[in-house]
Amino acid sequence: MALSPDRLLSFATAAYETVGMPPDDARLAADTLVQADLWGHQSHGLMRLPWYVARLKAGTAKPVAAPELLVDVGAVGVIDGHDGMGQVVTAQAARDVIRRAKAHGIGAVAVRNSNHFGTAMYYTLMAPPEGCIMFLSTNASPAMAPWGGREKLVGNNPWSWAAPAGRHAPMVLDIANTSVARGKIYLARQNGVPIPPGWAINAQGEPTTDPAEALSGIIQPMAGHKGYAISVIMDVLSGILTGSAFGPGVAGPYQPDKRSGAGHLLIALNVAAFQSLTEFNTRIEAMIAGLKGVKLAAGSEEVFYPGEIEARNDAHNRADGLLLPADTVADLTKLAHDMELAHKLPFGA
Repeated sequence: MALSPDRLLSFATAAYETVGMPPDDARLAADTLVQADLWGHQSHGLMRLPWYVARLKAGTAKPVAAPELLVDVGAVGVIDGHDGMGQVVTAQAARDVIRRAKAHGIGAVAVRNSNHFGTAMYYTLMAPPEGCIMFLSTNASPAMAPWGGREKLVGNNPWSWAAPAGRHAPMVLDIANTSVARGKIYLARQNGVPIPPGWAINAQGEPTTDPAEALSGIIQPMAGHKGYAISVIMDVLSGILTGSAFGPGVAGPYQPDKRSGAGHLLIALNVAAFQSLTEFNTRIEAMIAGLKGVKLAAGSEEVFYPGEIEARNDAHNRADGLLLPADTVADLTKLAHDMELAHKLPFGA
């Protein structure tokens, strides 16, 4: 069944409001989930709504966010999220870092004591309409071992860049440093399918294609030692520099009884401080034309620039509706009944 994105947004907003989030914040947090599904990133979509609701109910995430600006020095800001929902805190930080970049050419905002915020590109994509490029890093709960070790100690610590792309949809990168985001392994478990070889090892250190074994084991870094090293650096930026938790001190969104301690770093660049936006757009359009104009490898039908697939998925899914995994539908149905919101479900309860 193709589901209406608008009705899914209404349901998720109602769920967040029921556990105490103000309406505007509830809609923002809900939109991050629906938008992830629209982009085709179901690992970060509505599948996660029950996790976030559980954290709000447990009090490890505060339903009424009250971020505090601790440092305000020209291009630099430091925000204490005071355990507010990561989506709300990060959106505020993104607006602030863009404002600083517009005033100074560059802006940097560090966030401490936040929570998991969902899909990083949701926030970096706030910059291109303002003529800015944005970088965002965050740390996460342990998912991989230090390279050469067998103890889960390092988060997947994702990061994102987004830039204007002239007449095209923005160019955007959003990746974790593990071979795959942990949410995709949860999604595989929900769908009852094995994961590809190389994604994870089990608790005994042996390769596995069983998503349940992977979740209790260790996810492998992307590109071997390089992914491990990048992830450590992202924790330096997101945890150490911001004054937030780091390494095993960070808890994940699926751990409702543990305070998150997640930290984030946002950097924005005002394109106009470097060259005119018109010139930048002309140059990046030429880059995209070059990328897409190459001779194709065997088996390939088209070359995509970073972010192009998500933009196409968004347009398609808004027009035709979203298809959610059966287990996600079941989890949302259970959540709706538990919260007495069955009348808000966009599908049969």
